[in-house]
This record gives sequence, structure tokens and C-alpha cells, in this order.
Amino acid sequence: MSHIELIDIKKNYLGTEVVKGISVTIDQGEFAVIVGPSGCGKSTLLRMIAGLEDISSGELRIGGKVMNHVSPDQREIAMVFQSYALYPHMTVGENIGFALALKKVDKAEIKRRVMEAAQMLELEHLLERKPAALSGGQRQRVAIGRAIVKRPKVILFDEPLSNLDAKLRVQMRTELMRLHREFGSTVVYVTHDQVEAMTMAQKIIVLHNGYVSQLGKPMQLYREPENTFVAQFIGVPKMNLLRGKLQGSSFYLQSGQVIDIGNGFTSGNDLQLGIRPEHLKLHATGGQGGWTVDVVERLGVESFVHLHNATMEQLVVRVEGDCELAADMQVNLQIDAASCYLFDDKGQRLLRKPAIEQAAG
Repeated sequence: MSHIELIDIKKNYLGTEVVKGISVTIDQGEFAVIVGPSGCGKSTLLRMIAGLEDISSGELRIGGKVMNHVSPDQREIAMVFQSYALYPHMTVGENIGFALALKKVDKAEIKRRVMEAAQMLELEHLLERKPAALSGGQRQRVAIGRAIVKRPKVILFDEPLSNLDAKLRVQMRTELMRLHREFGSTVVYVTHDQVEAMTMAQKIIVLHNGYVSQLGKPMQLYREPENTFVAQFIGVPKMNLLRGKLQGSSFYLQSGQVIDIGNGFTSGNDLQLGIRPEHLKLHATGGQGGWTVDVVERLGVESFVHLHNATMEQLVVRVEGDCELAADMQVNLQIDAASCYLFDDKGQRLLRKPAIEQAAG
């Protein structure tokens, strides 16, 4: 069993609490991604799971066993860091098999397991090379091979792709997902890149200021964000937020535009309406419009149109393919009311009351 349980985990540095009571369960064989901005506590949390940082309070269990005071080498965990940390004087094969050699594993068994890992990672033709003769992607695969050759129950990744160029990151994401399917270990993967989180994870844990802001499956977080932080952190481009007030079924934007979002919400001031870029449509006016085009990002299959209005609110609209819009053009904005979200003045999402409750009210 290799499921991981974090029970009210906290971490203090010199009196400052950086991890503030995290409770999460990661199932056996699951690929879980911890994502969040710099300084949110994600790498600290990963290092506590690995045993490289002490836990100030709370309980860590792996496979049902409490691990708070168990040394890292006894946790049956492997870790892949952002830096490859390869031994430059050793060959690829020696680097991959080094941990096994330290444990005095039989040489024939080391050779067999090194070759097995090398074949999985397509490194078998590079086993005699030194790290200096490898590309960045090849070095990262060697680091991964060094982890999986130990056949750990849990593999931890700390931003392993951040040093690679964009093309290699896409390639390595695909390889890591394939490897996970093959070796079946429980994976905890830390990144600040929400694209990595969305494309790789079975479960995403979003951290913000030392707390879990939300956790769930990737598309669950995209479609059902519980707060404005998750709404804007998950999704590219991020969700648009427009301030206004709600009276009955009508939401009044600061620009004067009114959107009928239907019944079921409680009226209030200082609310925010959230709308994804793909749920907006633009109509060029040829003259005065409610919004002005700032920039058009043409990406081929789609374009992102950046706008502002008279109150200097900004938003992004996703349109299919190329478009004829250009900077300084005036446009009107059509908002799909059925795709809108409402958030209160604390950034928490407002949920629509069930129809039966609306009728009773």
C-alpha cells in the first residue's frame, strides 16, 4: 500500500507558519500534482513527505504507517529534483544504478534493473556516456531512471521540467505520464505551471499562502472553481473577473452593461462576475463601442483578444483562428450568461439555490 495521508500538517520557520494545516489524501497509484505560485509552500510540503524537512505538527502516513520520525531512506520514496544532480564522473548506467550499488545489491541484478529502466526511458544506447555529453532532456531522464530503478512505492517530483525548453517540456510531460502508467507508483509532482498540472494530474492540489485553496480532478477545478484564486490560476488565459452588483436576476457591471444571470442568487453589492474567455463573443461596431481592442495574440488555431473599457477594466476573449480585429478598434461584448460565475467580496464562489428552495423563498 502506498497511499499518502496528510493530516493537519503544519511547518514553522523561526516562528513563521509557512504550511498552515494541510489535510489531503493521495490514493495508491494516483498521479497528484501540487500547484501554486512561488512561496505558497508546495516544495516545503513535498520535502516533508520525503523526510527532508521536519513536520512542526500534524501527521504524515504512507501506506497507513506514521512517517513523521522515519528517516528518508526508510520511507521507500524516490525524489527527482529540479536540478539533475548527476555524478559527472559516472556514466549514465552508473548514475542510474548508484543507489542499488550503495545497498549492496547483486551486480547482475543491478545490471538487469538498470537496463530495464534505460529501455523504459529510451536511454539504453547512452549507458556508457557521461552526463556532460547529454542534452538537458536526456539528463532529466537519467535522473528519473535513478528514481524508478529503486522500484519505490512513492515518487516525488520537485519542478523537474522547469530547466527544459518548451519543446522538451511537452515531450517529457508525455513520457512521465507513460511511465506512470507502466510502473504504477504513487506520484506527487510539484510545479508552478498550471498547464503541467492540467495535462498530467489525476488530482490537483492548489496551494495558496500555505493553505489548500481547492483540490479535485483537473476539469472539476476548471469548471467549478470555489474561489477567485483558483478561477484565475487554473485555465489559460485566466478567467475574466468584472465587478458589479446584483439586483434580483440582473447583474449590473461598472461599465453599465446589464446581464440577466437568472434567479437563485442573493442580491448584493461589490460582487465579481467571472467568465471564461471562450464564453465571450465580440462584434465590431465600426464606431463607438463599449470595449477597445488593446492587443490581438494570433496563435494559429485560435486568437486571444485583449480589451479594456471606459472604466479601465480589462479582459481577454478567445476567438477561433485568425480574426480581423486590430488594436484601437471598438467592439461590443456579448456575454454567455449561462456560463457566468459569481463571487462575493471575499472571493468565494456563490452557488445558485436549488429550484425548490427558490420556490419556497
